[in-house]
Amino acid sequence: MNQPKIYLLFLFSLLLTSCIPNKDLIYLQNKNNSSNQVVEPVNQKPYRLQTNDILIVNIRAIDPKLVEIFNSNLSPGVTAGGESSNYFNGYSIDDHGNIKLPILGELNVLGFTVEEVRIKIEKMLQDQYFKTEAGIFVTVKLSGFRYTINGEVGSTGTKILYQDKVNIMEAIANSGDIEITGDRKDVKVIRRFPQGSETFSIDLTDSNATSSPCFYLQPNDYIYVKPLKQKTWGTGRTGIESLTTIITLLSLATTTYLLLKN
Repeated sequence: MNQPKIYLLFLFSLLLTSCIPNKDLIYLQNKNNSSNQVVEPVNQKPYRLQTNDILIVNIRAIDPKLVEIFNSNLSPGVTAGGESSNYFNGYSIDDHGNIKLPILGELNVLGFTVEEVRIKIEKMLQDQYFKTEAGIFVTVKLSGFRYTINGEVGSTGTKILYQDKVNIMEAIANSGDIEITGDRKDVKVIRRFPQGSETFSIDLTDSNATSSPCFYLQPNDYIYVKPLKQKTWGTGRTGIESLTTIITLLSLATTTYLLLKN
């Protein structure tokens, strides 16, 4: 085999291995080739509160004046409804798992769900301060669904979505999507629990990802999208980019060889 053919074969081999296949970029593919595939839903456990979570507590009654003293007021210079409002006027869970409410005092909420905290506060108000006729109504929410994302995505960092449930596809879309050089087949989700952390792996190119225990996120989850090996090689994201890089390298090698030969 002459030298030009060897160069062409080498060039073709590098091009095949350096390009990112289309199948590695498409989300939720049906890899079982079944047109009527049914994915079993995941029985998602409710989130249990942890230290440093911030709760928004609102207490209402038929006569609003009756409960004014139980609700926090906006701090000076803070705009109602903004993220800073939630931070300064929400109730942060301290290292002992407590929040401190006006009049009601300290209340331990560590490991409770927001619904359990709502019931707990409502019962305290009805038992100690009000009769049933007052129409006490309590709402308890987290101050936004917070998660952190890093790696090969359009926008990294800590994000907040104002909704109760968030799946990983929504979180990634909210972060500018995974870059073409990101590994969609092995996305890591690190989840905190009171007893420690657990790391999950999810293949977002497989439709079965929707049945993964980490498809629906929990507040404070950390998502990491690692780079594909093509990025590490630096050969380019597409066939054209890879071809350009390889031709440049081959030209450099040929020039160097000819200079050394002379």
